[in-house]
Amino acid sequence: MIISVEKGLGLEIIYLKETSSTHKVLIKKLLDKSLKPPIALSADVQKNGVGSFENSWEGMDGNLFLSFSVHLNTLPDDIPKHSFSIYFSYILKELLEELGSKVFLKWPNDFYIGDKKVGGTITKVINGDILVCSIGINLKNSPQKFEIIDINVDKIALIEAYFLKLKEDILWKYIFIKYKIEFEKSRDFLYYDKREKKKISLKDAKLKKDGSIELNKREVYSLR
Repeated sequence: MIISVEKGLGLEIIYLKETSSTHKVLIKKLLDKSLKPPIALSADVQKNGVGSFENSWEGMDGNLFLSFSVHLNTLPDDIPKHSFSIYFSYILKELLEELGSKVFLKWPNDFYIGDKKVGGTITKVINGDILVCSIGINLKNSPQKFEIIDINVDKIALIEAYFLKLKEDILWKYIFIKYKIEFEKSRDFLYYDKREKKKISLKDAKLKKDGSIELNKREVYSLR
């Protein structure tokens, strides 16, 4: 059920009462051309959300479930294509900070409060020129071993403020200057290395200008 449709923020935002996955549904509708960029979907309840590496993301009531798509040629042209998740995550992280949160961004795409995850971002390019970005944040409820954000924030107001931020077309180079400092907090955590199929410490990782890291003598990219 569509609750409402908002326009005027540079894209159309469709608010749903419930869906299986904003990420999957948006991709399907883009591929069958029933929707076209720029467009966004948000839902009150998400039954079958997608996390990093196609893992499930539990969709509890009251949380942020947001997916949006844009044409690649409308984005600042200095964003490395394998670091879209860092770019979009960091802008939301800054907005949450402005609202009073102590959230930080663990490399490459996870939102944390202290030592617990409160959300994450995944991105996917389809048809060669359309970017789909999906973000989940625990605003009201969280599964065990996770946490909720440390501020009380209205979901719709947050979404609208976020898209206003994105309209500023902030360059990657300015995001990266600040993210270099943020990255130091990631050194206390482990990263799941898909190739090695195990968790590896980020303690000695070297952050590169394109958002990738040098880890154990090889480059690792944020392909999420």
